[in-house]
Amino acid sequence: MILHIPDVLTPDQTAEARALLLSAEWIDGKVTAGFQSAQAKDNMQLPVQHPVALQVGDMILKALYANPLFVSAALPLQILPPMFNRYSIGQQFKTHVDNAIRSVPGTGHRIRTDLSCTLFFEEPDDYDGGELVIEDTYGAKSVKLPAGHLVLYPSTSLHHVTPIMRGSRLCSFFWLQSLIRSDEQRSILFDLDLAIQRLGRDLPTQPSAAQSSIQLTGVYHNLLRQWAEM
Repeated sequence: MILHIPDVLTPDQTAEARALLLSAEWIDGKVTAGFQSAQAKDNMQLPVQHPVALQVGDMILKALYANPLFVSAALPLQILPPMFNRYSIGQQFKTHVDNAIRSVPGTGHRIRTDLSCTLFFEEPDDYDGGELVIEDTYGAKSVKLPAGHLVLYPSTSLHHVTPIMRGSRLCSFFWLQSLIRSDEQRSILFDLDLAIQRLGRDLPTQPSAAQSSIQLTGVYHNLLRQWAEM
């Protein structure tokens, strides 16, 4: 499932984060790349422990945990601290797949990467190229979202960032381990949750709708109880 999550950050938050990021000192993105990624990666990256990375990352995490659509779709168990990259003219990230296991910076803890996230800080019209192209069973999907919006997609997907032809692309990227390992099971729970919410919104005063909502909520939690990994 590839999901566009709008307005993760407000316009004011996006502008504040963008200003902080542009004022920071960036390094070659290959520094944090594995062997495979280093062959494909050409961008700049903010050091993981940079004060700006920590400040803006904390802003993003707070916004994500307060976003019902994100929580419903991702069912996050643990989110890696957000990282930040910048692409200038000619830079790109060729086709690759994300590492299955990532270490949590500053700890001995590791997580399984079930879902990948990209949060945009530039408006699509402000740069040419820089599309995130994600390959799934239905073909390749090109993603270039408004500032403050996020795309969520399975970390098993092959993907790449097309070369920048004008301007620059500024994004946050990070991974999470979900309570639900299977993308298929996670999609089922997401669809069921949306249906329950829609039923309660569209037929709030109908006794039969209320009973159906309770039953479906029970089904949702029983499936979650059966499938969840803690």
